Amino acid sequence: MTEEQFDKGGLTARAGIDLAILDAAARVVYQVLAPTPQIHWPLLSKRCGAEVWVKHENHTPIGAFKLRGGVTYMRRLKEAHPKVEGVITATRGNHGQSIALAARQAKLTAVIVVPHGNNPEKNAAMRAFGCELIEEGEDYQAAAEFARALAGRRGLHFVAAYHPWLIEGVGTYGLEFLRAVPDLEVVYVPIGMGSGVSGVIAARNALKLKTRIVGVVAEGAPAYALSFAAGKAVSTDAATTIADGLACRVPDPMAVDFICAHAERVVTVSDGEIKAAMRVYFTDTHNIAEGAGAAPLAALLKERRGGKVGLVLSGGNADQALFREVLG
Repeated sequence: MTEEQFDKGGLTARAGIDLAILDAAARVVYQVLAPTPQIHWPLLSKRCGAEVWVKHENHTPIGAFKLRGGVTYMRRLKEAHPKVEGVITATRGNHGQSIALAARQAKLTAVIVVPHGNNPEKNAAMRAFGCELIEEGEDYQAAAEFARALAGRRGLHFVAAYHPWLIEGVGTYGLEFLRAVPDLEVVYVPIGMGSGVSGVIAARNALKLKTRIVGVVAEGAPAYALSFAAGKAVSTDAATTIADGLACRVPDPMAVDFICAHAERVVTVSDGEIKAAMRVYFTDTHNIAEGAGAAPLAALLKERRGGKVGLVLSGGNADQALFREVLG
């Protein structure tokens, strides 16, 4: 699917990403990072009462799955628009790190917009990749609106948080996971703006598996849960959660369409449950999980289901103060 086709019609149930596209994306991704592990943790499985497999996207060069999408996006962008010189995007952290690193490798300038009060450690990580960091707005949505307007004024290419070029890349972790453990009954995936869960769905569909995909959001940022229930995009007035990667108040309509068509359901978890899951990950696996990365485990602990279950640990970039609080 081209950028123009996406803008006109979106990634819907009628226009997916097939196995050839995912395999081609994987070849691009593996020039930058190695496949991440999927590990069966006995202590975690005993605690959850299920055979639990964790996909460790916290083991990438930016500590999160987003890098995969940034790499494929920049490759596609350079092919489609060879004269492009710079990009701009908005983020709470991991998407911005991905775009900053991938832009640097593609020899493009990158401007990253974050809301005021954003995680200072993620801000420092983005700056380390050489981007120009701008703080604007009170939340992600305000930062994204500012970034889109600034793109026009400065002649930059705006990178949206949901786009097929991103989904092709992030879908490669779903491909790895489901090829390695094809008999997973269900996979819990966090939902921020929707690229990660769409990538897992695309991989599941491409491999023709029956694995059920369950999205997970925070109770304080329930836009995608409300949208799934309504069958259309539903915005909220606020998105208040410790899991900055889940802090969405205005969902992408195309993401909603795709998730509604292909996910089994979307569940919500509280900040308290997310904190407990962060603590469990450290206790049972000695892995650091940020809030969004811990949300799938929080959902499994809440639902107490058996069987063979997959969890996507989407990122490990927990800020120091919060992690101290969690362990304390």
